[in-house]
Amino acid sequence: MGSGQCTLFLPDVFDQSEDDGKVVLLDTAASDPASAAALRTAVMRCPSGAISLRPRDSGVTA
Repeated sequence: MGSGQCTLFLPDVFDQSEDDGKVVLLDTAASDPASAAALRTAVMRCPSGAISLRPRDSGVTA
């Protein structure tokens, strides 16, 4: 399943290949609270559960 919902919600962080439909991560770190909140929302909205977050010293990482 590759719905690409994350690319619609956060196009600055995720992109979807036109060739194979795979989602590519463009930005792995959220250094400010608004970006971190947006990433958490993308994780919750991902229908396949393919996105996860893990803590990092300087912010939140996708």
